[in-house]
Amino acid sequence: MENLANESESIWTKNFTMNFVTNFLVNLNMYLLIVLIASYAQEQFNASDSSAGLVAGLFIVGSLIGRFVMGKYINSMGPRKVLIIGTALFAITSVFYFIESSLIFLLIVRILNGFSFGICTTSTGSIAGYITPESKKGEGISFFSLSMVLGAALGPFLGLLLLQQFSIEVIFGLNFILSLIAFVFALFMKIPFETIAPSKTEKGFKISDFVAKEAIPIAIVVFIAGLSYSSILNFIKIFAQERDLIAASSYFFMVYALVSVIARPMCGRLMDSKNENAVIYPSIIFYALCFLVIAFSHTSWMLLLGGALLGLGFGNLTSTSQSVSVKVVPKEKIARATSTFFIGLDLGLGFGPYILGLFTSDIGLGNMYILMAILLVVTFFIYYFIHGRKVQSV
Repeated sequence: MENLANESESIWTKNFTMNFVTNFLVNLNMYLLIVLIASYAQEQFNASDSSAGLVAGLFIVGSLIGRFVMGKYINSMGPRKVLIIGTALFAITSVFYFIESSLIFLLIVRILNGFSFGICTTSTGSIAGYITPESKKGEGISFFSLSMVLGAALGPFLGLLLLQQFSIEVIFGLNFILSLIAFVFALFMKIPFETIAPSKTEKGFKISDFVAKEAIPIAIVVFIAGLSYSSILNFIKIFAQERDLIAASSYFFMVYALVSVIARPMCGRLMDSKNENAVIYPSIIFYALCFLVIAFSHTSWMLLLGGALLGLGFGNLTSTSQSVSVKVVPKEKIARATSTFFIGLDLGLGFGPYILGLFTSDIGLGNMYILMAILLVVTFFIYYFIHGRKVQSV
């Protein structure tokens, strides 16, 4: 299959910028609610702690289903058409949050909203892989992944800030407006792409139709990275309360985003000029150091230093890994490779809180973060054996 995407050497084309904004809006939408929806379920429907956690987690389950299903059909339908469908569904399912029916209904809404989110982000990730110039693939994907980082950092911050002044219905309304804007951007995006109909041998169910086997090794690394990150995303506020660092924790993700914005373009260029190992090995080390600094944080500056190291570690590790997932496959598999990458990340983020929750109450959050640092040291060698040792220098 011939990809007819723009092959110009410029990264920030009109299509790239619109795709960046669309992905940012979708992620901002998701993270606006992720820190609020569990407490909403408890207040509105008297949900138990486990049920409230399920309300938050089912979004990830829906997202996984969306990624898994649509990874096969992007080539035959075209990434823009799939994105339009995904953003339309995202807007429609965002309206359902206004219906205060029952806890069961809210759980169904979370799955459907997550499903459409998975379609959207798989499409935007695939588009980024198609339209970024080959000579600047690492730098381009690093820039694009900032849209996810900014959404993940600004969403929780903005959600908690708005909830202090407005009801959650106002936030539901903002989510709908953001999803509607994303849909409009998808409509105006122009992605020249030659679709290919599935052959008779491709019909039916085969795991290879949904997952790119070449991208599985890097997806394993991303799974561990996502699981580790879930310990921060879900427990950093509680940890900050224990250490009397609430004020500093409010800015933790902002520091993470700021450092990511500064570091990612440089790391992208480093990958293009050398190889992914030049970025991933240091990123894993920074990521491990992040957890050690957090574990021993008793002052605000140490916790914020952990946020900065998170940007150098997790931020660069995920963006470079996404570039690698696209790099190791032929162009006709970019959509499946993107889906495979996000499946690994979502599995880590989705199941991480449950896995970590099995022992955090016994060992404490500080010790949990030390264990995450040890896990990342092990990941350093896992990466070497499953991918790093095979990488050729540019």
